[in-house]
Amino acid sequence: MADRILIHGIQFYGHHGVREEERKLGQRFLVDVELCLDLSGAGRQDELVATVDYEQVHALVVEVGTREQFRLLEALAERLASVILERFPVRQVTVRATKPSPPIPGVLGGVSVEITRT
Repeated sequence: MADRILIHGIQFYGHHGVREEERKLGQRFLVDVELCLDLSGAGRQDELVATVDYEQVHALVVEVGTREQFRLLEALAERLASVILERFPVRQVTVRATKPSPPIPGVLGGVSVEITRT
């Protein structure tokens, strides 16, 4: 399946992290989502009902990211993939969860976890 919808840079302020301070204070997170599904019908029909409404996917990611709490990025990504697969007609989903400012000494651009589920 080569058809994909890509949603880049979903941002939210969440309370995730191993350290208690991270969970208490919170920080910004970024999420990218790749949805694999057949888009030929949407291409022919030019109707939203023939595809996945990425506004709804965005809202779901923000809802989970802001209302739930996880110690690990891996758990956040797993939960996001799970609820996307439950609620949308996709064959496969890839979720990349990024913590742009992890509490690591030194200079880096962030830490990400990427998972793919079917």
